Amino acid sequence: MNYRHAFHAGNHGDCLKHALLVWLLGAMQRKPGGIFVLDSHAGTGRYDLSATPAARTGEAAAGILRLLDDPPPPLAAYVALVRQRGLYPGSPWLLRALLRPQDRMACCELHPEDFPPLRRLFARDAQVATHHRDAWEALGALLPPATGEKRALVLVDPPYEAEDEFARLAAGLATAQRRMNGAVLAAWYPIKHRAPPRAFHTAIRDGGLRDVVAAELFLRAPLDPTRLNGSGLLVVNPPYGFAEAAPLILAALLDRLGAGEPGAGWDMVRIADE
Repeated sequence: MNYRHAFHAGNHGDCLKHALLVWLLGAMQRKPGGIFVLDSHAGTGRYDLSATPAARTGEAAAGILRLLDDPPPPLAAYVALVRQRGLYPGSPWLLRALLRPQDRMACCELHPEDFPPLRRLFARDAQVATHHRDAWEALGALLPPATGEKRALVLVDPPYEAEDEFARLAAGLATAQRRMNGAVLAAWYPIKHRAPPRAFHTAIRDGGLRDVVAAELFLRAPLDPTRLNGSGLLVVNPPYGFAEAAPLILAALLDRLGAGEPGAGWDMVRIADE
């Protein structure tokens, strides 16, 4: 319970996660039926990058602040939403901007200091429910949605404080797919060195999940386990066109955020076939 996303708001991992999420939800909204969006680790919802704790780390300077001026076309929709929202939007505030009248969202946050501002942010919003509850329990309890939506986008973005976080993530994704087989599941993960993400991919494959891809961005070679060298977004049941759109987003992010160090790059990994 020590992790606070405010210290890392707007960093390169956020940019990867949010740019791809904007595309995913937009692709799902090509069909008129309502969508249920579940953010399992929602944080406070929005952040002031000029104030502590975000200013203390300054991670946004190498992230979103490099994208705001004249963003390349693959990032234009994402950056426009960031500008529209004013304070830097975390994933729930960003996704809320995209909801149509027929869509609904639930946000879960367990941290005792982060949940109250999240609840206040959506207090008068009939389309958004906030839950002070454990994310792993919520994946089973809130899927499928009681309000009857047939399609869902589920974001799972744990803090990676616990040594078994990757194992818990793999188990949580398996639970979510059992509860709602057709849901689009998106899980963000850090890349410090290659062993933990590759073991995670193997666990996903061995766990029986089907139609799984991962989009990964590296700012430097993932050799130093003490640094966040990159990150990935694993997607289960990606919408049509993701395999073509994600590389354009990754390349644009690398062009703006890449440090020019050896090993910088991006990758699309097919983890399990349909």
